[in-house]
Amino acid sequence: MSNTFATRATLNVNGQDYAFHSLPALGERFDLKHLPWSMKILLENLLRHEDGVSVLPAHIEAVAKWNPKALPDTEIAFMPGRVILQDFTGVPCVVDLAAMRDAVVKLGGRPEQINPQIPSELVIDHSVQVDAFARPDALEINGRIEFERNAERYGFLRWGQKAFADFKVVPPNTGIVHQVNLEYLARVVMTRRIDGELWAFPDTLFGTDSHTTMVNGIGVLGWGVGGIEAEAAMLGQPSSMLIPQVVGFQLTGRLPEGATATDLVLTVTQMLRQHGVVGKFVEFYGDGLQHLPLADRATIGNMSPEYGATCAIFPIDAESLNYLRLSGRSEAQIALVEAYAKAQGLWHAPDSPHAQYSSMLALDMATVRPSLAGPKRPQDRVLLPEMPDNSRAAIAVLTSARDKRSEEVADFIAEGGGAAVGNEQHGKGQADIAIDGKHMRIKDGAVVIAAITSCTNTSNPAVMVAAGLLARNAAARGLTRKPWVKTSLAPGSRVVTDYLQKAGLLDELEKIGFYTVGYGCTTCIGNSGPLPVEVSAGIAAGDLCVASVLSGNRNFEGRIHAEVKMNYLASPPLVVAYALVGSTTVDLTSEPLGNDRDGNPVYLKDVWPASAEIHSTIAATIGPDMFKSNYADVFKGDARWNGIASPDGQLYAWSGDSTYIKNPPYFDGMTMAVGSIDDIAGARVLGYFGDSITTDHISPAGSIKKDSPAGRYLMARGVAPQDFNSYGSRRGNDDVMVRGTFANIRIKNRFFGGEEGGNTLYFGAQPPEKLAIFDAAMKYKADGTPLLVIAGKEYGTGSSRDWAAKGTLLLGVKAVIAESFERIHRSNLVGMGVLPLQFKDGQTATSLGLSGTETYAVSGLADGSTKTATVTATRIDGTRIVFEVDVLLLTPKEVEYARHGGLLQYVLRQLAARPASV
Repeated sequence: MSNTFATRATLNVNGQDYAFHSLPALGERFDLKHLPWSMKILLENLLRHEDGVSVLPAHIEAVAKWNPKALPDTEIAFMPGRVILQDFTGVPCVVDLAAMRDAVVKLGGRPEQINPQIPSELVIDHSVQVDAFARPDALEINGRIEFERNAERYGFLRWGQKAFADFKVVPPNTGIVHQVNLEYLARVVMTRRIDGELWAFPDTLFGTDSHTTMVNGIGVLGWGVGGIEAEAAMLGQPSSMLIPQVVGFQLTGRLPEGATATDLVLTVTQMLRQHGVVGKFVEFYGDGLQHLPLADRATIGNMSPEYGATCAIFPIDAESLNYLRLSGRSEAQIALVEAYAKAQGLWHAPDSPHAQYSSMLALDMATVRPSLAGPKRPQDRVLLPEMPDNSRAAIAVLTSARDKRSEEVADFIAEGGGAAVGNEQHGKGQADIAIDGKHMRIKDGAVVIAAITSCTNTSNPAVMVAAGLLARNAAARGLTRKPWVKTSLAPGSRVVTDYLQKAGLLDELEKIGFYTVGYGCTTCIGNSGPLPVEVSAGIAAGDLCVASVLSGNRNFEGRIHAEVKMNYLASPPLVVAYALVGSTTVDLTSEPLGNDRDGNPVYLKDVWPASAEIHSTIAATIGPDMFKSNYADVFKGDARWNGIASPDGQLYAWSGDSTYIKNPPYFDGMTMAVGSIDDIAGARVLGYFGDSITTDHISPAGSIKKDSPAGRYLMARGVAPQDFNSYGSRRGNDDVMVRGTFANIRIKNRFFGGEEGGNTLYFGAQPPEKLAIFDAAMKYKADGTPLLVIAGKEYGTGSSRDWAAKGTLLLGVKAVIAESFERIHRSNLVGMGVLPLQFKDGQTATSLGLSGTETYAVSGLADGSTKTATVTATRIDGTRIVFEVDVLLLTPKEVEYARHGGLLQYVLRQLAARPASV
């Protein structure tokens, strides 16, 4: 590597020498005092990877001279120090790597050329589902079912662990990926021996989950990427990015009595989403940091996808060291972190001057009030007293057509005619059910799921202990969950179970129905499992609009449960409170949770624990030994894991009978010849969508319906409906996944007005034929017709699901035209060779008069050398609508990816072209 700016230096820590690139040495040439911490980390990354090809002196100088007010326009190459995966996104990553091994051999290379070049770790946390709940053996039952459902996937991952170098797997039943990352895997400062020298450098990472940013709370720079980009990084390919803007967020004061870290993060999320931080870094500073425990910082960092930021980083300071020591890291590692951070100007003290920022916000934490967010977006904060009105307003909208036949939603606006199909619902908003022989009535607004779930909150001892104390106080007054509420406790790691048990709070949570159901994401990602049959029957009979309350980070439509239309994010203690009261229409600030054994009303304020008790409980129960014992053999796994059969060999032995693992078609017929970015002609619109289409809407997720294209495919392969498992578990099989793309039950194709469901119109028939999106796409493919998707604002919001892009490609979509894109999904589309095109400011599909029924052409792409293209939409009568769009290939490297047909094809050709001896 080059050393143009002579920054190579040596740091001695406790007698050990470490080579490093000194930022103070570079500061002798450039004024770096104004740089945010995140920009300094990027700068060090460039110094360390300067090679005269991907990283040039001009790139280093551009970051050193960063102008906070300048719009991003300079490309740099960032190379993370490690990659972290979860199993839903990790399985397709390993599938792709296995397929690349086959492909590189066909191109004349060797299997070993496809191997992780940086530490890559996968945590299995997404597969466990809440089948059993509110019973002592729930954990055992759910664990057994998990292994039965996923044995083939787990066997494949065990093959990958053996076949690939520098690839480790954390087995099931350990914890949630981001909590395991925070508690154990995060290094803060990494070391690596290069050419015989031991180097020290900042811990940086890519994660195949958008909430990778949780680790930002400890000063680690990392963010979520799609699986395609992560695979490229694993193979040593730097990621092309524009030098970002950085938003400074000043925190002052401290949280008041009764407010939690969840309330704080929901406030921050709302503020930053309103401010506009998509594609930007966010950095927290201010006097308030000294009152903000590491777990609270991690909670805020975790939610950065919800406010749209690339990352949301906190500095390395004394609290970071306290947490490293608490979580059982070695004293040698802690000493290195402190010495390196101080040597590089990355250390924060209360009197440290803040950097210059592109824009700034401020929050006095003393003003934070108890809140929830919902009913369908995490940025829609609701103050606790306003919950009844919010819930009733949502119910009114969601049930507006229930007691009368809905009129036709909209006349089909194509010249060929046709009519939109409306939803016909006839319910009364209440239903009588019997559970365990007891009769009861449930109504609109009933809470049917109350889940303590998600890395966002289960990583935070303060809110978990608060939930336990509230449960204890409620149980002592004779309160318990309402019978129709499905309760679950899914700790983010086994450390949480240990400290709750030591504090005597695990038993208290169980008394009101919160038994441990598994160590994984569970309800937060939609693995909430089936509702009790009596409750499901009641919902159907009354056509009820019911709710979930969860301590999660996502509450998008259709995500949590197919039968639940309202989903609210809340702190763990509020989750417990709503389980007790059983309805979102009750005002917890003025109405009782229930009556005690003597018939006296019990209010939330009566059972809410004091902050002093929460903190004293934490101090008395949590220590380093808990972390050390739980992570001593973290990669080993239990008997079930080690008993799973897995093949050997450098090449995977694909089975044509598998419905879980399949060699994907991305490299079929691939040669060393590079393609071009060509104009599109004769295209039809597959999906015509509105605003806020999330990756939950696009990517296959949740349960597989028997009458869906994926369900029909599985049944044709001999899979019974009870063995369908989830889409997430079948991400390693493209035949299943492409059939589930755009199949979300809540997605609304504007061809049908307000009707929900994954259908479209096939214009190859007259009159146009209504079909499932997959079925229409296959007809278009047979016709040789290219496809487009048209959408509104924030297209691709949500999880970093690469299948939202992979499925789009495999359906035959050549380009997506939207008003705006969320960062990760736009990158994923480029990585799969799908063009992201953006309407010019002020223009929308509606303002241009587009109906989606036209025939489309995209011209002027000029092999990627232009930033603007022309779209021509031709109606049946021959009239045309012509408009310009921005071509969102943001860097020269992205243009190269598009020419190659995708990022993986680009990397594969690069590797195959290397000499055989390399």
